[in-house]
Amino acid sequence: MTATPPPVRDWRGVLPVPRTSLTPRQIQTETTLVLLAGLGASAIYAVLSILRKLSDSRPLAEQTTTMNNSQAQNSWLDLAYQLVGIGLGLVTVGLALYFLSREIRSPARFVGFDTRKPGPDLALGVVLTAVIGIPGLGLYLVARAMGLNTTIAASALGEDWWSLPVLVLAAIQNGVLEEVVMVGFLFTRWSQAGWSLPKVVLVSALIRGTYHLYQGFGGFVGNIVMGIVFGAVYARTRRVMPLVIAHALLDIVAFVGYALLKDQVSWL
Repeated sequence: MTATPPPVRDWRGVLPVPRTSLTPRQIQTETTLVLLAGLGASAIYAVLSILRKLSDSRPLAEQTTTMNNSQAQNSWLDLAYQLVGIGLGLVTVGLALYFLSREIRSPARFVGFDTRKPGPDLALGVVLTAVIGIPGLGLYLVARAMGLNTTIAASALGEDWWSLPVLVLAAIQNGVLEEVVMVGFLFTRWSQAGWSLPKVVLVSALIRGTYHLYQGFGGFVGNIVMGIVFGAVYARTRRVMPLVIAHALLDIVAFVGYALLKDQVSWL
């Protein structure tokens, strides 16, 4: 395998990335296929989902979006479904890193998806969790009160012993999948195609918001903001790991918190 070429910079604010033999058209094809294999397909279904909900006679605020559903009545079969779903959800991550590995010796290390800086990554991840999570909860409540968002049921798993661990694994999977693909992979490839940094950040954030449209317009706007913040942090640190940590923590709080408090807190 060839060594990583020296980074390139230009006046348009392109991130420093290795040179590539791929043409911009080939890069666009590659990134489109990676997206359609996972999160891009989710964006398409999310658009269809919000259109279906808007066509319902009930307003958005009176509809419920359920996440982390049970897949079988048998407990062990349901567990198998959950674990397989989590595992297969990471295939797109492997595909993205594989494509980068054809020109970058260690693509995970290049995008900062490694354990070289555990302390700073964890600290920044916790800060980002607070920066995104607290305003995000407020935005969700305001959007629901304005009739712009559905009510989110973050977990519909049963009371099995494995329910909470599976919710934690699902949250970690979400963090790895979204941040490695939407930030690490796309920022690298689109920068290699000559896109300016603002364009890369904005398009990635818009896609992130779109695949959350199934929740309603609050989820759409909130995730665009999250994508912009995460993109700006990555452009400065060149590390995906703090974003993965923050995203996983946000989802753990949402999933596990809902499962534990749904019968005690009326506004959930």
